[in-house]
Parts: sequence; C-alpha cells; structure tokens
Amino acid sequence: MSYIRRRKAPANPVRNEEENGKDKEKEKEKKVKVTRIGGEKIKRWSCVDSCCWFVGLICSIWWFLLFLYNAMPASFPQYVAEAITGPLPDPPGVKLRKEGLTVNHPVVFVPGIVTGGLELWEGRQCAEGLFRKRLWGGTFGELYKRPLCWVEHMSLDNETGLDRPGIRVRPVSGLVAADYFAPGYFVWAVLIANLARIGYEEKNMYMAAYDWRISFQNTEVRDRSLSRIKSNIELMVATNGGKKVVVIPHSMGVLYFLHFMKWVEAPGPMGGGGGSDWCAKHIKAVMNIGGPFLGVPKSVAGLFSIEARDIAVARTFAPGFLDKDVFGLQTLQHLMRMTRTWDSTMSMIPKGGDTIWGSLDWSPDVFYNCSVKKHKNNDTHSAFQNDKESLGFTKNINYGRLISFGKDIAESHSSKLERLDFRGALKGRNLGNTSNCDVWTEYHEMGVEGIKAVTDYKAYTADSVLDLLHFVAPKMMKRGDAHFSHGIADNLDDEKYKHYKYWSNPLETTLPNAPDMEIYSMYGVGIPTERAYVYKLTPQSECHIPFQIDTSANGGNEYSCLRDGVYSSDGDETVPVLSAGFMCAKGWRGRTRFNPSGIRTFIREYDHAPPANLLEGRGTQSGAHVDILGNFALLEDIIRVAAGASGEDLGGDRVHSDIFKWSENINLVL
Repeated sequence: MSYIRRRKAPANPVRNEEENGKDKEKEKEKKVKVTRIGGEKIKRWSCVDSCCWFVGLICSIWWFLLFLYNAMPASFPQYVAEAITGPLPDPPGVKLRKEGLTVNHPVVFVPGIVTGGLELWEGRQCAEGLFRKRLWGGTFGELYKRPLCWVEHMSLDNETGLDRPGIRVRPVSGLVAADYFAPGYFVWAVLIANLARIGYEEKNMYMAAYDWRISFQNTEVRDRSLSRIKSNIELMVATNGGKKVVVIPHSMGVLYFLHFMKWVEAPGPMGGGGGSDWCAKHIKAVMNIGGPFLGVPKSVAGLFSIEARDIAVARTFAPGFLDKDVFGLQTLQHLMRMTRTWDSTMSMIPKGGDTIWGSLDWSPDVFYNCSVKKHKNNDTHSAFQNDKESLGFTKNINYGRLISFGKDIAESHSSKLERLDFRGALKGRNLGNTSNCDVWTEYHEMGVEGIKAVTDYKAYTADSVLDLLHFVAPKMMKRGDAHFSHGIADNLDDEKYKHYKYWSNPLETTLPNAPDMEIYSMYGVGIPTERAYVYKLTPQSECHIPFQIDTSANGGNEYSCLRDGVYSSDGDETVPVLSAGFMCAKGWRGRTRFNPSGIRTFIREYDHAPPANLLEGRGTQSGAHVDILGNFALLEDIIRVAAGASGEDLGGDRVHSDIFKWSENINLVL
C-alpha cells in the first residue's frame, strides 16, 4: 500500500516569507527599472518619459502664449515696437484722413498670377469632400494631404489649355479672393484696409478675380470674366455719380488689364463691343504695380527647367531630392507637367526680342551694383554715389544672352563661339525606358540628339529663346502661339493686329483713345533681379529634366552680378526695371505710335529698404514684388489718386534707377 508523507514545515517560516517578499520586490524593481538612492526608490527616466515631458512642455508654452495673446491689449505689439524703434508713422489711410481726404473714385483691383484663390467645383474621386474648398491659396492643406490628386486638379488639358474632363476649378470671388495669399501673408489686404480708413467699402471696391492659369481670352470664353469686369465697372460708375474708376493691376494683372482695354472696345464676338470711347468714359487712371510689360527672364527659366535661383540652390544642397522619386513624387517633373499646361505663363516670355533685351554682345541695361550691402534709406544721391564707387569692381555685363551653357560661354565674345544651329535638328533615340516614369514631360521625346543640339547652340538671346521653347516644348508653344505674341509691330494699322493674341503685348497694340486718362508704372528698385542664366547638362537618367542652372558659376567679387548661376540686374526681385519702366519712360511717353492719343504716363519707383527689425514684418518701405503692396509711399500715392489727385499732384516722375538712360539705349521706332 502507498503512503502519503507530510512535508516538513520550515524551521523559521517568517524568515522564508521575508525572503520570498524580497525576491518579488526585486522582480518588480527590474520590471519598473527602479534604483535606490539613500534608501528611497527612484524610477529611472526612459525615452518615452522624455518625449511625453517635451510634448507637455511645448503644449504648456503654447497655451501660455495663447493666453497672453488674448489677454494683452491690442496695442501691446505696437507699444513694444515703438519702445524699440521709436514712434511709428501713421498708416497712409489714417494720415490722409487727417488731411481731409475721403472716398471719391471707385477702385478696381486686378490680381496677378498665383495670388488669386482657386476653388473646386467638380472633381474626381480622389477629391471627394472638397466641393468649393480652396485648392490654391489659404492653407494649401490638400497639397500636403493628397499631392498627386492636387496636381491632377490644378493641371489643365495639354491640348486645349482648358478644363480636363471631370474637373472644374474656378476663381474665388469677392475681396477675399486675393486679400491674403496664405494666413498672415497679405497681398491686397493692407491696401484695402487703408482705403477703408478714408471711407471706402465693398460697394466702391471691386476685386476683378479671374483664373490666372488660362490664357486671357479663354477667361472670357470659359468664365465670362472680361464681361464681368466690364459690367462691374459700368455699375460702379453709374452708382457713384458718374465718377470714373481707378484701376490697380498687379504683376501679370497688368498684362491682363492691357488685354481687357483692347477687348472691351473691340466689336463682338471677339471683343466686348463697348466702342472706341469706352475707356475714356469709364477709367480715370490705371496704376500698374510691378508690371511685367515686356515679360520677365524668370519665366524662361521656369518653362525651360522649372527653376529659379532659389530652386537651383536647393537642388545643389540636396542633389536629386527634387528630381528623384521621393515619397512617391518626382517633384520637379510633376511641377513641370502642371505649369506647362498654364497658358498664362507664356504671356510673360520676354517681348521685343533682341531690340529690347539685347543681343550676343550688347544689352541696354549695364553697370548695376549687385552688392549685398543694400541701402536702408531712399536717399537717391547716396545710392548714386555708392554705385559710382562700385563701378571700378564691375564689368560691362552683357545680359543679352538670356541662357548660356557654361560661364565661359556667357563671358566670351560672340566671335569666339562655335555654335551649331539646333533648329530642325532630329530628335533621336529616347534617353531610356520612360515607361517607368511617374510623369511624362516633353523632354522624354527629345532623345540624346535633341538635347545635344540644344547645348551645341551654346547661347540664346530673346529672339532665339522663343525658338528654343518651340523645340523643347512644342505642344505648349503651339497653344501659346494661338493666344500670345512677343514681337514688335512694323505697322499697327495692319488688320492682323486686331486679333486678340496681340492685345497683351504693348509693342504690338495701341493704348485706347482716352487723352484724359493717366497710366502709372509703379515698381520697386534696388533688389538684384534675375536677368540671365548659366546652365549645364544634368546626368542622364530615365525620368530627368536634362538642363539645370549651374549654381557653381559665380563672379569674382562682392559687386559681381553673377551668383549661383544667375546674372542679376536692377528690379523688384521678379520684374527687371527694363520691363517695368520702359513703356512709360519711352514707349508711351508723349504721342507715339503705341500711344496715339497722348495719354499721360508717370513712373513712380520705390527704393527698397528692408525692415529694420522683425516687429516691422515685411516692412513699410519694401520694394519687393509682392511686399510693395504694403509700402507706405506706394499706398499713399494710390489713395491720393483714388481721392482725386493727378500725376502732377503727386510730383510727376519719381525715379531712382537708370531707366531713362537704359531706354535711350534701345533703338525702337516710335
């Protein structure tokens, strides 16, 4: 039989229990990572604890600052700024209201490229839930959330330049269309606020919003935008006691309104049928801000390689990042495909050819001091003296070569250049298997032979740049040729110049018959502005853009105008002085064949002065292309004219640059 034996009890049961308890505590300490200091248990600091603490600190600081922002008086930021810089000047609206100025002429704003908001009215499945949400402007939230869908909806049809099937993107209406480009980044908001201070309201202010992506005539074909502008101006004149409007276009809006003035007087169906005296009856003044009347070289770089100076420098610091498939996006290729469907960009290709922009060995705008040391005041005399001192360090730069393949090509005399004509060259073998590319560009059809032909020509002037763009982007330029022209008219009485493709080129059309009207050209100066480029070939790959700005090309001293592969001239950082000022300095000055009724023209230049400190924001004396819309001197000029002043009342021309001298260097029959 079996026996069951009883286990013997331990001699000291209390001691064993204590040992078991200690073992359990050790196991717990291992689990929670506890150390003992001075007999006390202290928990170790882990990475998760650090992250939580950091997030909590940031949130606490954020809520504290938010509390202070809402608790402090509205005048506190101004008080701090005045304590640092001294008393701030009154905003122009406040200053002029004290002088007794009040509402007089209705005001029309014409925004430029990219500054007007666009919203979705019809989209594809990937854009579900975005009806009437902004795709352009505002927070750009959809760009970050669904970038490929955003590119698809912002692109236009590559054949027609209009909507793609199943997509309708339309301009936002009202003053909110372009008051702010993004939260905190004003465009028209400061001007609107200052006009409001002398009594203006929405009943006598109108934002002429339009889809800035499509050609000017197509804004009428698709959206009736030109007809809406005509009707609103007529309504504002009728409801404001017959007082004519003051029109304020900015950037590409200058070209758009130039097109409008020809359209509104032209007979239908091509024109608005307003008659030859419509502008004389309805417009007091056109105050053009930063107007690219003769185009901008920046547009050439944008269409050729989707670059400007900033992008080129970024590609140097992060080679391949924008070109390769990063996070599922070939960024530059997508941007090129999208922007090459925007026909409006072709309106800003340089106009007037070599006559205006210079040839291989000549250009009208020379001897500009590109020193990084900028003047912080509007003292024209001191600026002139500074430029005179720097002449010994600068060379006679030839800006006529808009594109040069190599720094040595840019600097060599034309007699030393061995060039092979690219026109008619065969576009041969493809670069590689492009079936794996996320996005197609016209460069995929050029082949090795076509790309070599482009580089073998070596240097391109304003005339040959047009042929270059026809060679590398034939589909885009085919659409552009139907809507824009970039030459100089021999005989403005020729019937062909009645076609709308010439209406936005001031060298191929005439101003309206309105002798009492005034035209102003208002723009910033004193900022190095892109004028010509040094290019290089990029390494071959399946999906690459073959040409790139050569950021290694630089001048030899601080006064050199060649930096990071870009030659700079005087301007507002986007539009060179030559383009913004020539027409009012010479082309339209007095009675000319481009200005048969002798409309008075005025040049108002604003010498750039950067903000003295961060509290000034973007500055009140800025001459930069967009920031100038917050320039107090410019705002005051506009408000005075809207209140009834003339150009003579403002003091006539206000000039800091050499625009009159450069204009005389241009041999144009007037």
